[in-house]
Amino acid sequence: MNQIEKAVGIIGIGTYVPEKIVTNKDLEKIVDTDDEWIVDRTGIKERRIAEEGVATSDLATRAAQNALANAGVSADEIDLIIVATATPDMFFPSVACLVQDNLKASKAAAFDLAAGCSGFVYGLVVGTQFIKAGLYKKILVIGAETLSRILDWTDRNTCVLFGDGAGAAVLGETEPGCGILGTHLGADGSGGDLLKLPAGGSRNPASAETVSNKQHFVHMNGNEVFKFATKIMGEAAVKALDNAGLTAADVDILIPHQANIRIIQSAAKRLKMPADKVIINVDRYGNTSAASIPIALEEAVKANKVKKGDVIVLVGFGAGLTWASCVIKWCKEDNTIA
Repeated sequence: MNQIEKAVGIIGIGTYVPEKIVTNKDLEKIVDTDDEWIVDRTGIKERRIAEEGVATSDLATRAAQNALANAGVSADEIDLIIVATATPDMFFPSVACLVQDNLKASKAAAFDLAAGCSGFVYGLVVGTQFIKAGLYKKILVIGAETLSRILDWTDRNTCVLFGDGAGAAVLGETEPGCGILGTHLGADGSGGDLLKLPAGGSRNPASAETVSNKQHFVHMNGNEVFKFATKIMGEAAVKALDNAGLTAADVDILIPHQANIRIIQSAAKRLKMPADKVIINVDRYGNTSAASIPIALEEAVKANKVKKGDVIVLVGFGAGLTWASCVIKWCKEDNTIA
């Protein structure tokens, strides 16, 4: 007898963003840029920046606590914690282990996942497989970043783009026909030089020279990343829909990675999605990398833009280069967000 495959979906979500807001007008005071230039090219008006002494694990823990509360799940019920991040507190221990300790989730295994801005969706796909295989029942997937710590605040091409924040989801079994219906993951390592943090690892260990050459900050070929993103976002979404046996016409809500308004509009055009079905908050948070999709998802749910039975597409791209997409049928009964 064939075993019926488990339906796995998001049973709770939560976010946390720092209180400190840095506007484009604030940036005009410290770097050669202006509000009109930033808004026209990126759609970003402001971003959140973590206060001094606040690390990625702190943001991740707060988001995780909110997700657990939303799911009605206690920390000791969590079997695994996956944290997607490009800005860990340190190389080791992992952010996931720090979060595990903060939550007192003593039964949970824990590891970090490095897939750049695609990381949260990568984490959802990985976590889903553990539950479908019967190894775990409840998994916490977190996307968290303190990108402000790796920005050159004299480089107007990068410092205006990014912000800090965290988003978390509790994965678990859901009713048949709901949850994650189709996924697609991809990577092209040949594009790794387009978006990278050059020093601090085994290739270029930290030294006085790497510090003076600003190799511990984000380096990005913006034009090439833009070309890649506008091509891959729509393609990745379509592939996940194909794997779910659906088409763009079946989609109720598109939640893209919040990197740049023009990239988001390109993905929406590829899927022929009207503006009212596309969730956009890049204007208020900038690019929060692995945190951007869960933050946008939580806001959409909170605003009642996502309803039971809706088909949602999550799609992102990031350093690596990587891309990831998934199709979700939203069947969470209670959308109340604390």
